[in-house]
Amino acid sequence: MDIQLEKKRGIQKKHIPWVAGGLVVVVALGWVIFGNHSSKFNVEQGKVMVQAAITGEFNDYIRVNGQVQPINTIHLSAIEGGMVAEKVVEEGSMVRQGEVIIRLTNPMLSLNILDSEAQLAEKQNFLRNTQVTMEQERLSLRKEKLQLDLDIERKKRKYEQYQSLYNEKLTSKEDYLQAKEDYEFAVKGSELVIERQKQDSIFRGIQIDQMEESLGNIRRNLVLVRQRIDNLDVKSPVDGQLGLLDVEIGQSVNSGARIGQISVLSDFKIEALIDEHYIDRVKNGLVATFERQDRTYNLMVRKVYPEVREKQFKTDFIFEGERPDNIRAGQTYYINLQLGQPVEAVLIPRGAFYQNTGGQWIFAVTPDGKKAVRRTVRIGRQNPLYYEVLSGLEAGEKVITSSYDSFGDAQELVFK
Repeated sequence: MDIQLEKKRGIQKKHIPWVAGGLVVVVALGWVIFGNHSSKFNVEQGKVMVQAAITGEFNDYIRVNGQVQPINTIHLSAIEGGMVAEKVVEEGSMVRQGEVIIRLTNPMLSLNILDSEAQLAEKQNFLRNTQVTMEQERLSLRKEKLQLDLDIERKKRKYEQYQSLYNEKLTSKEDYLQAKEDYEFAVKGSELVIERQKQDSIFRGIQIDQMEESLGNIRRNLVLVRQRIDNLDVKSPVDGQLGLLDVEIGQSVNSGARIGQISVLSDFKIEALIDEHYIDRVKNGLVATFERQDRTYNLMVRKVYPEVREKQFKTDFIFEGERPDNIRAGQTYYINLQLGQPVEAVLIPRGAFYQNTGGQWIFAVTPDGKKAVRRTVRIGRQNPLYYEVLSGLEAGEKVITSSYDSFGDAQELVFK
């Protein structure tokens, strides 16, 4: 006979895992719904930098490194091509305007001079021969004219004699008419010679002018060729210091090739590379300063180069007023470039936190000083010392300005 077992009531051992799991789920749901979600991170207060926001004058400037350069650099080029025969001046030497720096040789130019001189001599000889021939023709025409004048006088007398005899019925009419015709023919022949003399004179004048012009062109060409020979001596265009001289003895140099440079040391400028972030704010006429030997010197932006290379653009500064006594090309100065007028603002000191937050948030210390919480802020301009706070902080509040690299995604820092 089977015995009917009575069922146990309440929680038994086999139910305990299920009950525990349910409690965990309930607790988790409660934390999700009602709990505090902010992640906390414990830090030692001595290992972070805490600084206070202040109200002060924000001076809108940036600090850049500038290098002293000569006020002007003249590139030295070869006007005429040739082979380097001699380096008269070495790099680093001071040179005067017109001083020979290197000498070139070019045999082809010498041949050109000889050819031009030969052409000039040939043209001159041809002109002289032409002038002699023209003079002979002119004398021949004069002689012919004299002969015709004499013939006219004789035939005129004969014509007048026959006319008198014919009027007196002492000669025949035919003899009279022949004398008259001979005289008139001689007069017309003289007129033709006179016309020929005029035309020959005009022609000779035009021909001589053309030859003189041709001779002038040859002479000018000869002068230019000789100038090309003179240009084989590369000379300094200005007073200054010879810098790079990139040629060696025996090297072939093409016409127009750049072979060196001369630094004009009458004054200096400062070249600086500035981050492209400021390219729309840096303009000609902005003022800048730098300190040297416990003195402050003034500069002004003279030229802003629009080309950006490696996220930087070049700017030239010139001196306003005095220069340092020991200024030399190549020296480095640390320049404060003023970008705008000073204004009153809430300021916080510069710090490494900006690289982590981009100026969009910051850890602000609570009034009791026991912790710091993440707070949204808006940071505007910056200079080498301060950030300008546009919103999110009040003067007197303290913030952490050191690096946030070790904090991860923490929303709250608890000081130990």
